[in-house]
Amino acid sequence: SSHEHKLNFRKSKEACLSYIQDALLQKQWKRAAEFLTCYVESLEKDYSREHVGPSEMIWRIGTEILWHHSQSSMKEFSCFMEQMKTLGVKRYLKVCLEHVFHLLCNGQIDEAYQNLSLAESWRFGEQTAIQDKEMKLVEAYRGLLDYYSWSKQKNILLENGEDGFSDLAIEQEMHGYFRKAAVSLKEIIKIPGVWDVFVKCYVDLLEFYGDHNEARQVLNEYAYNSKFPANPNAHVYLYQFLKRQGESKKSLISALKILHDIVPSHELMIDFNTMLQKSKKRKKRRLGLEVIFAVLDYAGWKENAKAWSCLARQVKKIVISEKCLDWIKQEWNSRKDWWPAFHFSRYLAKRNWQENKSLSYEKALVAGILLGKGIHVF
Repeated sequence: SSHEHKLNFRKSKEACLSYIQDALLQKQWKRAAEFLTCYVESLEKDYSREHVGPSEMIWRIGTEILWHHSQSSMKEFSCFMEQMKTLGVKRYLKVCLEHVFHLLCNGQIDEAYQNLSLAESWRFGEQTAIQDKEMKLVEAYRGLLDYYSWSKQKNILLENGEDGFSDLAIEQEMHGYFRKAAVSLKEIIKIPGVWDVFVKCYVDLLEFYGDHNEARQVLNEYAYNSKFPANPNAHVYLYQFLKRQGESKKSLISALKILHDIVPSHELMIDFNTMLQKSKKRKKRRLGLEVIFAVLDYAGWKENAKAWSCLARQVKKIVISEKCLDWIKQEWNSRKDWWPAFHFSRYLAKRNWQENKSLSYEKALVAGILLGKGIHVF
């Protein structure tokens, strides 16, 4: 019967997809390609409407296979992507962007730029408005490649020195790339989101031409606008900019304080601790101790000699002065149940001594202060 035929067809199609999935999970790209071919052929007789359309399924699976298949070439991949662009209007710009990413990964910059320019000129009735976000991404990545071209021209001029800057043709071309890149990058970073690479490039353009106020405004907006998602890198970029501009320690500490609240294990916490320890304010020195203790709560810092040196220096200073001992006690009370095994085991002590004696000395000093007299941890 017709109903039985449709049921069997659906089962066979689901089985085929299951085989494809199994092949993908086992990285059997040739086998996956063979099953995908069967799946595509079966769709010629399939008139059902599913939530995820067949064209999207083929696009996603086919892309994965071609990217990993040992016998696939960039030419075949580009041909496949061009076919996918014609299969689904709703996904046209997404397919274009993915095609561009693959071109960039293969160093085909000019081809990627050409594809972005073609995508920018794409229009299809109401779909153009619906895909406004994708279009802005297309424009932004085109701006990113304009920035890349600007950066290359800038380096040529800087390498040639004064003679290079006298070459008006190159300089004018560089300014042309700057104008196009600045317009596109400025637009994308107005939209709430995580735009790290676009922000960095736009700030680089602004700084090169001396527009430091605009650069500061962009970075402040990116870091502090509540409409944007919490992003540690936003505060890193702001801190680095302020440091380049020779801003006060108060401004630098303010930027790193927020970074500390978001990512207490960030590598800049060493700089943060150093600045806080040099402060004359008791409150900031107290925060410095909290910062360095928090850093060493993370496994990635366990054998970092610089971090242990910072902690050793501060606790030693406190003990010698016999002031603020309660600071150490407060930090240690929440850690005394797990830090000894985490940092001060005999196994770690032996390994540290063999691999890095300076680290061992710093840890031994800290352990002696934290664990007290008469407790032999090494």
